[in-house]
Amino acid sequence: MHHLLDTNRHHFEKTIEFFKNDISSLRTGRVSPSIVENVKVESYGTVSELLTLASISSSDPHTIVIKPWDKGILKDIERAIRAADLNINPVVDSEFVRLNFPPLTEESRKNLVKILGKKAEEAKVALRGQREKIKDTILAAERNKEIAEDERFQALKELDELTKQYGDKVKEIADQKEAEIMKI
Repeated sequence: MHHLLDTNRHHFEKTIEFFKNDISSLRTGRVSPSIVENVKVESYGTVSELLTLASISSSDPHTIVIKPWDKGILKDIERAIRAADLNINPVVDSEFVRLNFPPLTEESRKNLVKILGKKAEEAKVALRGQREKIKDTILAAERNKEIAEDERFQALKELDELTKQYGDKVKEIADQKEAEIMKI
């Protein structure tokens, strides 16, 4: 593998990580704590992600239970959940916040799949952007006589293979997520 590709592979990996993270909040037939983990909660004058303030679990396919380490922030968590645009009414008691998600309708599933498709396309565009940057680096290396023409040819061929590999990875992740969304 060409050293220019090795030094730039992490950009592709970052795109994949970002994509996985980006779609983790998309709801599937079974609710997952990841839907709320990154909700920003303001308490005691600071803003933190919910997962750093509470234990988050799902007791059944439609319920998430949030148990803060400090009961004094229950109201702050409730406020943050309401502001997070999850279309859900938190139920608060003295110990925890419970979120009861209605089962997904056919229409909401289709909407989620559309959003997923859009996010997958954005990830592929990002990969193509990475490819162009690396291609420019390879061409510049040839212009500066750092690599020969046959090395450029080989590096570009490997770059295309790498880009295709990561594009396939995005598709695989998206297909898996779509199956989870559509599963009843």
